Amino acid sequence: MKNSKAIFAVVLATFLSTCFTSAFAFDTKLDKAHPRRDQVNDRLKNQNKRIHNEVREGEMSLDEAAKLHQQDRNTRQEERDMAKQNGGHITKLEQKALNQQENGVSKKIGK
Repeated sequence: MKNSKAIFAVVLATFLSTCFTSAFAFDTKLDKAHPRRDQVNDRLKNQNKRIHNEVREGEMSLDEAAKLHQQDRNTRQEERDMAKQNGGHITKLEQKALNQQENGVSKKIGK
């Protein structure tokens, strides 16, 4: 009797885990295309390229680049966290705040 309850619990947990994981993956793929998220993430990608170009051209040290990459990673994580709270979207106010953070990094690139 105990054995069958344990097996049932494992099967149920596996089933629920699969359902939630599939639903989460499906929602995440669709929500990344939201225009405000797309704009913020495109900008992060562009800044990443700019940082790499600065390092390649010898205009920025690896330490400086690492700091800027970390700031961008923090912004990207904040964007993801905001989207999780809003059903996969970010608000205009959140987009503005993220863009202000990106402006700070952008000003440090190309100095």
